[in-house]
Amino acid sequence: MSQHTNGRKVIANINISIDGRYAAPENPIDMSWVIPYATTDVGRDHMTNFWKNATTAVLGRVNAEGFLGFWPTMIGAEGVDPRDEAFAQWLVDVEKVVFSSTLTEPAWDRTTIENRAAGEAIAELKQTDGGDIVVLSSASIIKALLEADAVDTLSMMIFPVFLGGGPRLFEDGLPSAEWSLTSQATSENGAISLVYDRIR
Repeated sequence: MSQHTNGRKVIANINISIDGRYAAPENPIDMSWVIPYATTDVGRDHMTNFWKNATTAVLGRVNAEGFLGFWPTMIGAEGVDPRDEAFAQWLVDVEKVVFSSTLTEPAWDRTTIENRAAGEAIAELKQTDGGDIVVLSSASIIKALLEADAVDTLSMMIFPVFLGGGPRLFEDGLPSAEWSLTSQATSENGAISLVYDRIR
């Protein structure tokens, strides 16, 4: 059956190209290839669906700096889509866990810095009270959790581009696993929203 275990659900959210990459080879932090697809109705609804039941956001340091540098500026800005503003407000207000081996003090409110292995830290977090735990596009954390078979839901947007290089999300050697498709949608510009639950 396609149910996750009791307690908090771990949702891994990420955008990938159809050649399986989550970042461009020449500039891994350049997300310009994502914008045309993430800003569609399908992209925005996809985003809303993964955070609406979540009470913890998990990020790596680089993504934390990017997300928390950008999204709060959307709050109250003129012409912002209400779904974008709602996500921005949630991100500001939600409990955040940032994985970093270099940070010692959080630069953001409601943030805990974590320097342990992702699988260990997330397993401990799952035992606490709360809603879903969302890993926001932080591939190194998602990879570690996939290796530990600790992801309950894969929330992906697949964009109709070849990046032609760059890091892959799914590496050889992952434990075998079966997934159940729970949601799918296709945008007008060819992006696909896919949500899979781990069958346990």
